[in-house]
Amino acid sequence: MINRRTVLHSGAAFLLAGCLAAPATGAPFASRRIAVTTRGKGRDVVLIAGLASGPGLWNGVVQAIPGYRWHLVHVRGFAGLAAEANASGPLVEPLAEEIARYIRTAGLVRPAIVGHSMGGTLAMMLALKGLAGRLMVVDMLPEGAAMVGGTAQGMGFLADQLSQYLTGTKAGRAYLPQILADTPGARGSDPDVIASALRDLANIDLGPQVPRIAGPMEVVYAVGADAAQAGAITRNFRAAYAGKTGVKLTAIGPSGHVIMADQPTRFNAALAAFLKAA
Repeated sequence: MINRRTVLHSGAAFLLAGCLAAPATGAPFASRRIAVTTRGKGRDVVLIAGLASGPGLWNGVVQAIPGYRWHLVHVRGFAGLAAEANASGPLVEPLAEEIARYIRTAGLVRPAIVGHSMGGTLAMMLALKGLAGRLMVVDMLPEGAAMVGGTAQGMGFLADQLSQYLTGTKAGRAYLPQILADTPGARGSDPDVIASALRDLANIDLGPQVPRIAGPMEVVYAVGADAAQAGAITRNFRAAYAGKTGVKLTAIGPSGHVIMADQPTRFNAALAAFLKAA
């Protein structure tokens, strides 16, 4: 279990805590950036895991909530998939474009989109493209750097330096696999892809665009057992999403960053209610 306080004091550790199949409808889909598998039958829900995580993050969700067709996105370079086109260059924006292409190719009409951590950033980007019928963001702020107390303006340069350290030095390349080994679901992730994602996330600020997100939106976020710290986290999330009319914010705790693993019963109940309201 990831300790919430440890996560908030370590930017790299936090950001790390995050089988190609043809879709059931529409033209066949192939991608060098993502693989997508589908499970179940019913209304469409796109699930996007966080940085370094694979679709296994959602196994408990899929088993606990029947009646939906789940589209599980696996980023190439994460959790055992070869990096392919994600091996170099920008990552997050191209991933958002590729998931959008999948949604269109599969013939999905404004599906519910659920994203955890970096997946939450991608989910918001997809909603801003008008592709989400309903949006759930799990433990992610619009500004990635704000999750560790910084800003995109202030941490962008630091993230660039961190990325270069992790991929361009012997010590960095030895350190990153150690972090991945201790992060649930991250084994087999490509260090270069991770470093690119860290850099991109630290430079992204979707805050000014949050008011433009259309449709129902819920933000589920983790809080610890300490009441004062939980209150500070709640104020931070409320302020970050204040521009979105009607947004619902749901705190679940005590929990670390991976809420669906730490509090599966409460998380599944929140997600089931969110989907049922559609």
